[in-house]
Parts: sequence; structure tokens; C-alpha cells
Amino acid sequence: MPSRKGPLVGTWRIEAMELWDRDYLDLEGEAHITFDRDRLGSFQFGAVRGGIDYRVSHDQAATRVEFSWEGFNDSDPSSGRGWAVHVGDRLEGRFYFHNGDDSAFVATRAQSARRASASSRLDA
Repeated sequence: MPSRKGPLVGTWRIEAMELWDRDYLDLEGEAHITFDRDRLGSFQFGAVRGGIDYRVSHDQAATRVEFSWEGFNDSDPSSGRGWAVHVGDRLEGRFYFHNGDDSAFVATRAQSARRASASSRLDA
């Protein structure tokens, strides 16, 4: 398993999601997605939290990550998949719940994260 640091390794602050507002995103702590060096990671937004297993691919235009996840939505077991593309200084992607909702998201590196301005909110 690769252990070198890639462009996605670290914690990303989830700034906005298509289906949920900022108050919900930070309901149980700061909304984030984290990619560790060992192709594992974690995330938290609202009452949803879980572990991820991810793979990174590169093309001429961008770095892309695809992941599966399992965890909890409130106290109910939940799972799904997702993807994101590294665009400039942010991630743009989508979370999918198995047999349920899906939502686009935008995230920035945690150390430089700021509240999303109206211009960085998702276009529905």
C-alpha cells in the first residue's frame, strides 16, 4: 500500500453541501473529510460520520478521489460511496447514501478554511 503523501492527504473542511445548510453541517462538530496516507480516512457532517476507504487517480486536468464509506447517520448504521476532484485549493464532489440521498459538497484545506461566502456556495 502506498504511504507517500499525496495532494489530498490531510483534513478538508466541508464548507457547503447541496442538501444541508451550515447549521446542520456543524451540528456535532466541524464538518470535515480526512484522507490519511494509508488510503483510509474519516468524515463528519451533521449527524453523519464514518470511515472511508479511498483511491486516487490523476489525469491531465485534475486529481480525483473515489471512496466507499460506512458509519452512522444519527444512530442508524449507514453506508455509501463518493468522489471528489481537487480543483485549485478546494475539493468538489458528491456523497451518496446507499438506498438514499446524495449531495454535492465543497471543501477547503482545514488549516486555511473560512466560512463559505455566498459566491462559494453550491449552485443548486
